[in-house]
Amino acid sequence: MIQEAIEHYLQTSNQSFLSPKAVLFDMDGVLYDSMRFHARSWHETAQHHHLIADRKIFYLYEGRTGASTINELYQKTFHRDATEEEKESIYKEKATLFKKYNDGNPMPGAAEMLAEVKASGLKTFLVTGSGQHSLINKLEHTYPGYFQRENMVTAFDVKYGKPNPEPYLMGLKKAGVKANEAFVVENAPMGVEAAVAAGIFTIAVNTGPLEDDYLLNAGANLLYPDMQTLASDWKNIMEALKNSHSR
Repeated sequence: MIQEAIEHYLQTSNQSFLSPKAVLFDMDGVLYDSMRFHARSWHETAQHHHLIADRKIFYLYEGRTGASTINELYQKTFHRDATEEEKESIYKEKATLFKKYNDGNPMPGAAEMLAEVKASGLKTFLVTGSGQHSLINKLEHTYPGYFQRENMVTAFDVKYGKPNPEPYLMGLKKAGVKANEAFVVENAPMGVEAAVAAGIFTIAVNTGPLEDDYLLNAGANLLYPDMQTLASDWKNIMEALKNSHSR
């Protein structure tokens, strides 16, 4: 399965080889078990402002910047973009709720995955659509030595956000690597779409309530049920890469 996924990537991306030097990680739903709190906070905020939304839609919107999510809700409800004042006040309200609800727990298996990546000699970078200081500022404490500010791309750095490839193209630039020299680990369909559009081999972990097809249809090259399973299989991925190079 892994070998087939690598061969498919090489064929469809017109790359002669895949030789990763870095892994670009999403944050919510990958490094932190926080998406359920995002969904709850967004849903309650949307209800307060009479915006049309159910909780599931926020898993589908995951990866967008806050402003983009609010615009989507306003277009859906009022058929117009939100004003700058509306975006600022609504996002502040959502962020306050998120800080209240979020327990800050790391995603099970994420620390093991980062250790595997480090043991493979690959660099780690963060590419998130989040602007939540409460988590971004906590990364060094949760995962010491892996994510300094200079190797992060957050909502504060981008203009468009996911599903646009801009965040991952920016991540590649910060890492100093080409598309075929990186992996992406994502849990959101829009994040997968952004990474695939950037030309990067994309591994999806389905840590939320969405069906697998959402991630596969977005273009994920490999799919795992959780971070622990991915961490356990990482050596097999590295071995498959070696095999593909020797052909």
